[in-house]
Amino acid sequence: MILETERLYLREMDQGDFRSLCRILQDDEAMYAYEGAFTDGEVQEWLDRQIARYQAWGFGLWAVILKETNEMIGQCGLTMQPWKNREVLEVGYLFERRYWRRGYATEAARACKKYAFEALGAREVYSIIRDTNFASQRVALRNGMALRGSFIKRYYNMDMPHLVFCARREWEC
Repeated sequence: MILETERLYLREMDQGDFRSLCRILQDDEAMYAYEGAFTDGEVQEWLDRQIARYQAWGFGLWAVILKETNEMIGQCGLTMQPWKNREVLEVGYLFERRYWRRGYATEAARACKKYAFEALGAREVYSIIRDTNFASQRVALRNGMALRGSFIKRYYNMDMPHLVFCARREWEC
């Protein structure tokens, strides 16, 4: 276990999480910000990328486990993402659709932000969100982040506008 909240715990994903990850990444509606569901191969690449991040950085997107059922309901964690010619520490989240609008993303994202500040000593954390993903933008705002900018990300041969939210450690402001 990496993090624990009132209703959730977050842990590293492994190959045993493949089917749970498929329920998220192969849902067209859940993946609308990515322009559609992933194939089995793309899900495997995503999982392999998280495992490589754990080994390289000690963090990545973690499995979000609902304590009540011990079921993986989403993923939330920290990754390094490009913005303004540098790498920034990002809090990212993506949940199985049937668990939307229950506060789980906000709960997990807040725990990840706290971990970034307290355990990693980060001065700031970001969330980079597709401009059409209003639910994720609301999570970022509830996570104490403010809109800091925007840019175009090229993904699947498409230009996709993204908004950049940021929170700084309180004692840094």
